[in-house]
Amino acid sequence: MSTEIERKFLVADLPDLGSAKRAVVRQGYLTAPDDSTELRLRQKNETYYLTLKGAGALVRVEREAEITAAQFETFWPETEGRRVEKERFTGELPDGRVFELDVFSGDLAPLRLVEVEFTSEAEAQAYTPPDWFGADVTADKRYKNKMMAINGVPD
Repeated sequence: MSTEIERKFLVADLPDLGSAKRAVVRQGYLTAPDDSTELRLRQKNETYYLTLKGAGALVRVEREAEITAAQFETFWPETEGRRVEKERFTGELPDGRVFELDVFSGDLAPLRLVEVEFTSEAEAQAYTPPDWFGADVTADKRYKNKMMAINGVPD
């Protein structure tokens, strides 16, 4: 995927996650806090990735490549002070869309966020979220994982 179109929400009430896929995620950021582009390392269960994300909120460039565990471990020390740990639950909404619900641990606990991706900006703007979604924080930069990794849970 080269462009990501997604909305991000707080979670008002946890849904039934019995049929969702669970992954343990740790990610760290290689770029500085004020860089408009972010470069991150991510471990999702036993798979490792290097991801570049461009500037933006609703729509932004995203490029991702799978890397080896050794490559991940080579660069992981450089993310010290800019890390996030969470459990990610991936499931399907009644309308067929896929959600990714993150339950943060460590310094970001008990924060919970949910994201939904779209094929167009118009579709994203017209979306009505289910009742268990909370406030829309798509445009709130404090809720970007990179910012939370540095600054903690937004006030």
